[in-house]
Amino acid sequence: MRQAQILYGDINAGILTETDHGEYTFEYNQNYIENYPKQFISFSFPVTATIYKEKRLFPFFEGLIPEGWLLDIATKNWKINSNDRMGLLLACCNNCIGAVSVHPLKQDRDE
Repeated sequence: MRQAQILYGDINAGILTETDHGEYTFEYNQNYIENYPKQFISFSFPVTATIYKEKRLFPFFEGLIPEGWLLDIATKNWKINSNDRMGLLLACCNNCIGAVSVHPLKQDRDE
């Protein structure tokens, strides 16, 4: 499982998760829901307590991943397969153009 903290500006908006089964979820942070109910990160993600689920990476997040020559640089320098969309999102989208940014969450492995 891989997770990313999604920021809207400097505000923690929610968590994006890629499950071990290859599904994706996005959930707004409760504090964000209470304090910023009209400040959605995308029209496809209204601010609600709903957990959004998809079998593929959500199109909004897919759109943050670089394309063309910039994607080629990212895949070669970080040795990330171009089909590893979550990996690319985590590696390349910490400082996106626009209000939304993606920051990897470290997973504690106590197993």
